[in-house]
Amino acid sequence: MGNTSSMLTQYDIEEVQQHCNHTFSQQEIVSLYQRFCQLDRNGCGFVPSEEFLSVPEFAVNPLSQRLLRMVDGLNFKEFVAFLSAFSPRAPLQLKFEFIFKVYDSDGNGKVTFNDMLDVLHDLTGHFVSQQQREQVLTRVLEEAGYSKDSFLVLSDFVKILGNSDLKMEVEVPVD
Repeated sequence: MGNTSSMLTQYDIEEVQQHCNHTFSQQEIVSLYQRFCQLDRNGCGFVPSEEFLSVPEFAVNPLSQRLLRMVDGLNFKEFVAFLSAFSPRAPLQLKFEFIFKVYDSDGNGKVTFNDMLDVLHDLTGHFVSQQQREQVLTRVLEEAGYSKDSFLVLSDFVKILGNSDLKMEVEVPVD
């Protein structure tokens, strides 16, 4: 599996399927492997972050720079694990953990008010002023029982997002 010029064996497919807790079917894993091989242009078994920018859906995502730090140098198994958060079969907890990692830019396990503002800026660009973002975020935090000075950990994130109807799904085309 390290060398992308090799084919996936049934054992490889089952191993990847187990690694991602069966969020993808075997057919989807084969399709993902084909896409991974396209991204791994030099055939080293890892995809550098800049290759992800060649995927139009990734490049236009307002959070692409944040996502890039999560995908740099992934091997195939890690690539599938990364994408598993977008599977309709992925548990909600996995989706929450993924979103938390997007917000937790320094990886310290805590999300600050400024971390959240940065993500809001990435999402809204110049369409919303900094003052408006701060007001909205302060209000959302206060409604959830937190303040601007709060550090949110994963369980806080789950508490805040837990009442939402979170849809984070991508269809994997199967040939």
